[in-house]
Amino acid sequence: MKTPIFAFTLSMIMCLGARAELKWEQTAIELHPAANSCGCTTAQSQKEEVPPGDKGEITATFNIGDRTGTQIKTVTVETDEAVNQKTVLTLKAEIPQQLEITPNFVFWKQGEKADTKTINVKVGKDFTVKHIKVTSSTPDFQTKVEESGKGQFKIDVKPQDTNKVVASMLTIQPEDSQKVFYATARITNAPTVPVAPAGATAPARPTAPTGQTH
Repeated sequence: MKTPIFAFTLSMIMCLGARAELKWEQTAIELHPAANSCGCTTAQSQKEEVPPGDKGEITATFNIGDRTGTQIKTVTVETDEAVNQKTVLTLKAEIPQQLEITPNFVFWKQGEKADTKTINVKVGKDFTVKHIKVTSSTPDFQTKVEESGKGQFKIDVKPQDTNKVVASMLTIQPEDSQKVFYATARITNAPTVPVAPAGATAPARPTAPTGQTH
């Protein structure tokens, strides 16, 4: 599988005048690639020197990785110009997510009734997923997938019992895809309720004196 690469260019201009001044046509670019995200950033200039009145370009390249969401990268350009020795170029990419999982963590307290809890899965608008496969890392939890229609699924999670503290990683994988998502199911420690020692009684509250007059 090849890794997609997004390359784009930011232009700079050396303006003529009483003194040469480096100006940028833009110092920020926002990208909306179809899938995946930015793994690393590299930058390359076409010219080492830009004479007055000439133009140059900085080409920045994103190697697309597995991240999703908003990715912000910066490239710092250094010059020998006294006023603009350093310029920070901002590269922003909005990477769509294939599956939105809510919640990604379900839990039961130790000794609680072993009821079924549901994880909702929604397919991103730029993707098509007809089926998903869910696998528990331990046999302590059972999972069942239901298709809700319109790119939505329900994952019912049920513990075998809640007598012991245990955790499981739930692996969620779209059909015909190498991408894997995760959720967690866990039995947690029940809170300890303080117990009064045998024979102990609550301290008596003082009563107002009677028969006194002022």
